[in-house]
Amino acid sequence: MSKFTDGLGSGLWSASKKKDVTHSTAQPVSQDVLLAAAKADISGEATGFPTADSNCPQFVVWPSDRRLTKYEDKKQGDSLAVIYRGEITKNARECKIAPGEISVKYGVAGRVLLGPKGGTDTVQLPIIIHVTDRDRKKISTQRFAIPVNVSRENPIGYFSVVKELSFKIPQGVRPLDYKLYVAFEQNVS
Repeated sequence: MSKFTDGLGSGLWSASKKKDVTHSTAQPVSQDVLLAAAKADISGEATGFPTADSNCPQFVVWPSDRRLTKYEDKKQGDSLAVIYRGEITKNARECKIAPGEISVKYGVAGRVLLGPKGGTDTVQLPIIIHVTDRDRKKISTQRFAIPVNVSRENPIGYFSVVKELSFKIPQGVRPLDYKLYVAFEQNVS
């Protein structure tokens, strides 16, 4: 059974632990599901999918870095100099837990909005994933770029990506003691 987070790790879906998950609305982590959810979202808030089982590490969108705005050189903060703005709007994860190891299949989705100085381009969105232990010490990091096509004719582009990572856990440590964070890597050219 898939395990999903509600995006911020608390709230309506994760507050209750259900013994019977047969009525769960959880879906497997897939690019198509995430992309459809990102396209349907108009709130602009980063949210995840309902939790089927909360035995998987939380997967959290880092609030201050869920958006990335690219400006023309030396015009940071000028709204008329925006080339594009990316937003992470959806996240999900599912786990395979084995003795001494956790494998997490995670997904991220969102959109890119073309700014006044944007043109026809493939935008490369720099993503970073950190895994922390119960002491909030980083134990693993993944970096990658997500390509998104935007143009004057199509100024909104959507993205979704699904990846997997595995990490070791010592005996006696719970999977819930770990947390995955996703964010746009800031200040990357």
